[in-house]
Amino acid sequence: MGTLYEALQLILQVVWFVMIVHIIMSWLINFQVLNLRQPLVAQLWDGLNRLLEPIYRPIRGVLPNTGGLDLAPLVLFIIIIILQRALANNAGFFYGV
Repeated sequence: MGTLYEALQLILQVVWFVMIVHIIMSWLINFQVLNLRQPLVAQLWDGLNRLLEPIYRPIRGVLPNTGGLDLAPLVLFIIIIILQRALANNAGFFYGV
């Protein structure tokens, strides 16, 4: 069961990292540091969007419309923090302590 705990923590950390990369990349695109006409940038951006949009979409459906401000990543960060702490607080369940 300890492996399950570690796998869940790893998945949450990977999602956290992918979200950070997506957010930083969106800023770089918006400030025109990166150009979506470059094939590598466009492929990476498309891949990140395909990974994260299915997660963001239900959150955006619940949140009120805030115009150009997307709060879905912030809400997902909070959810990930809550899940990580819940896992850490219940680690004894996974290790049989």
